[in-house]
Amino acid sequence: MADEWYYEQFENHTRLGMRVKRHLVSEQSDFQQIELFEAERYGRVLTLDGVYQTSELEEYFYHEMLVHPTMTSAPRIRRALVIGGGDGGTAREVLKHPEVETCVMVEIDARVVEACRAHLPTIGTAWHDPRLDLRIGDGIAFVKETDIEPFDAIFLDGSDPIGPNTGLYDEAFYRGCARVLAPDGVFALQSESPFLMRDIFLQIQETLGQVFERVDPYFGPAPIYGCGMWSWTCASRGVDPMAMVTGRVERIEAQSRYYNRDIHRGAFAVPNDLRHDPR
Repeated sequence: MADEWYYEQFENHTRLGMRVKRHLVSEQSDFQQIELFEAERYGRVLTLDGVYQTSELEEYFYHEMLVHPTMTSAPRIRRALVIGGGDGGTAREVLKHPEVETCVMVEIDARVVEACRAHLPTIGTAWHDPRLDLRIGDGIAFVKETDIEPFDAIFLDGSDPIGPNTGLYDEAFYRGCARVLAPDGVFALQSESPFLMRDIFLQIQETLGQVFERVDPYFGPAPIYGCGMWSWTCASRGVDPMAMVTGRVERIEAQSRYYNRDIHRGAFAVPNDLRHDPR
């Protein structure tokens, strides 16, 4: 049998391939094409509409960096909201913090959750945590319409701003997140590659700045995402992401594979080519 490879191609210039050992899921949901397969090196891999989302080998880089810079520096973390995150990794990291009393997770595609629960058990390990309130629905509508108690931390774990995720990166959605965020809360999101998707990264920063008083991008590795370098961003009404709560940091870095206080500090250093961008 000839080798089978799975490729993600970015526009017409970059391609990342993985050698496939066996297929697990291939289906079209109401929202997107869902594929799960076992790769030679990366373990089990999830793709949506042909775009790599996560893999067993390296998912901890992304999930720890999305969650812990906020969870270790927000003034309070009693209530958290995750929008997207159907693989369960973001909720898992949020719920590692014992101060969390409630984590609401709003994922639009039930089939993604079902497939990941069945085939990615090492990533979604918190599905049965009683603090997790999983809701299948539209995150955009949720932040616009809900009358729920405000959240101390909100995490947007969405894929690239295409298809069902397009509306997760515009000003109206960010204003919805601000509406359900506590006055001293923090909104954190993945903000694309500043190398391969520079214009999108810069647009996210600009749009966040129209809604929030403070916007702090930070950077780190995400090996599955083509170029390796990724970005996340914290936005708030004035919370300093460097004001780490010592007890939280000590507790979480003992459990983390990548995140620690030194990584936290260094991640917020902005590269010169972004710091001096004319925009």
